[in-house]
Amino acid sequence: MFAGKGTSLNELEKKSFYSFVALYLLSSTLFVMLLGYWYYNAQKNALESTTYYKLNHIADKLSGLIINAQMKHKTLHLPNEKGFEYKLIPADEAAAYKSGYFEKDGYKVLVSDAPQEHLNIEYVLVKTKLYHEKLRQLQQLVLSVMGVSFVFIVIISFVLSKLFLKPLHNRMVQIEDFIQDVSHELNTPITALGMSASRALKKNVYDKKILQNISISTKQLESIYRSLTYLNFKEKEQELQQVSLQEIAQEVILYYKELTDAKGIAVEAELEDVKVMAVKSRVELLFSNLLSNAIKYSMPETTIRIKLTPEQFSIEDEGVGIEEKKLKEIFELYSRSSDIAGGFGVGLSIVKRICDEYGWRVEVRSKIGQGSRFVVRF
Repeated sequence: MFAGKGTSLNELEKKSFYSFVALYLLSSTLFVMLLGYWYYNAQKNALESTTYYKLNHIADKLSGLIINAQMKHKTLHLPNEKGFEYKLIPADEAAAYKSGYFEKDGYKVLVSDAPQEHLNIEYVLVKTKLYHEKLRQLQQLVLSVMGVSFVFIVIISFVLSKLFLKPLHNRMVQIEDFIQDVSHELNTPITALGMSASRALKKNVYDKKILQNISISTKQLESIYRSLTYLNFKEKEQELQQVSLQEIAQEVILYYKELTDAKGIAVEAELEDVKVMAVKSRVELLFSNLLSNAIKYSMPETTIRIKLTPEQFSIEDEGVGIEEKKLKEIFELYSRSSDIAGGFGVGLSIVKRICDEYGWRVEVRSKIGQGSRFVVRF
C-alpha cells in the first residue's frame, strides 16, 4: 500500500485505515443518498406540476374549441395531442364524474368542467401516461448517478486514506526504527558494563581500564537518558539565568575525555569567556550532543576543534562527513546522517530545538570523508 521501507501495515495502521474508509464511505454514501432523495423529490414535484398544467392547458384548449363551435355554429374539430388521451363527457353521463385532478390505472387524469355544457358537454377528461414514463426515467437517472457517485466515493476514499495515513505510516516506521536503534544503543553500554563488572569480580582487582570502561558505558547511558528525557517529558519551566558558556563547554569536554582518550581523539578548544541568559541544563545538552556526535563519527587518531566566541560556538571534526542531500534533513527527529556509527537520530534534533528556543541559529557544512563543522550563532 505504501512505497518504501516498511510497506506492510501493522495492526494499528490497518485499524485506522479501515475505520477511516468505513467512516468516509458511510458519511459520503448517506450524503449522496440524501442529495439523491432531495433531487428526486424536487424533480418529481416539478414533473407533477408540469403534467398538471399540461393537462389543464389541453382541457382549456378543448373547452375553448367546444364553446367556439357552438357560438359560431361550426363543426367541432378536435386536435390530436401526442401522448395524451381525452374524452368529452355529455351531460347525461356527467353523474359518474367529478371535476378534479387525480391518478387512476397508471394515468394522470384531469376532469374539467370548463365546457359549461356547451354542445351538451359537461366535462372534458384528459389523461396521460407520460408522467409515469418520465418518472421511471428520472428514477433510473438518479440511481445511475448515485451508483457512479458511490464508485467514485470508494476510489476517493482509498486515495484519501493513503494520503492521510502515509505520514502516520512513515512516522510509525520511524518510531519502530527508533525503538530498534535505542535498543541497540542501550545494549552496547549495558553489555560493556556487564563484562567489565564480571572481569572485576573475577580478578578481585579494580584496575584502571575496567573502571574506565564502566565510566564510559555509564556516561553513554546517561547521555541517552538525558536526550530521551528532554524529548519525552515536559520539564517545569525554569527561569533564565546568566550562565558561562566557557565553563559549560569545559565541563562537557572533560565529561567526554575518557571517551575521546579511548578513541585516541584529540580535542583542541579555544574558548572565550562568554555569558548568556539561558537554562544551564539546556546549554549542557546542546554542547553535549554536538560533541558526542563529533566523537561518534570521528575516526580514531583524529582531532576535534572547538571554538567559542561572543558571536558563535563551533565544533569541527575529521570524521566520515555527511552527504549533501542529507544536510537539509539531519535536524529532523529520527533522521540519521550515517549508519556507520549507530545512533538513533535525536541528538541534532535536540540541538535544533534548543537553538530555536533561544533564537540561535545552527548551521552545518560537511564533506564526505573530510568531516563536518557545526556552528551555533548566538
